Order: sequence, then C-alpha cells, then structure tokens
Amino acid sequence: MAINLKNKAEIVAKYGKNDKDTGSVETQIALLTEKISELTEHLKTNQKDFQGRRGLLMMVGRRKRLLSYLKDRNLEEYRALIKKLNIREAK
Repeated sequence: MAINLKNKAEIVAKYGKNDKDTGSVETQIALLTEKISELTEHLKTNQKDFQGRRGLLMMVGRRKRLLSYLKDRNLEEYRALIKKLNIREAK
C-alpha cells in the first residue's frame, strides 16, 4: 500500500520545485493523491478493511484542506494542479 521510493522520487521531481522539495503544497497534494488511488484499489478487493477506509478518509480530508489552502493562496496554480492530477473539473 505504501508508495515505493522510486515512485515517490518521480512524483517529487514532477511536482516539486526541485528534487528534494517534499514540503511544498503541490508535492504534498500529489503524494496524497497517489496514496489515495492505491488505497482505493486496495479497498475494492478488501471491503472489510475498516481501518484502511478510515485512513483513506483522513487522507482525503487532508488533501481537501491542502487544496483549499492552495486555492486561497494562488488560484491559477490550484487550477493547473487539479487539471494535471485529474482530481476534479476546474471551476
């Protein structure tokens, strides 16, 4: 279920400002999106994994808060990121 280091490094390189930028909002959102998609696939086969479901809901909430922060800070970056990550339709 966890993101392997190679995949994480690729995500950080793609969405971060440099190769070691794991703290920026865009990178955090991209990493959470990857974890959410992996956990969603896990829960499709393991419907009774309630702790995994709880973790998924917590990750979705954290991503929602980060997206809200990014939207308030820079609307154009927000729109570009949700389009790039295919999260939802841009408003």
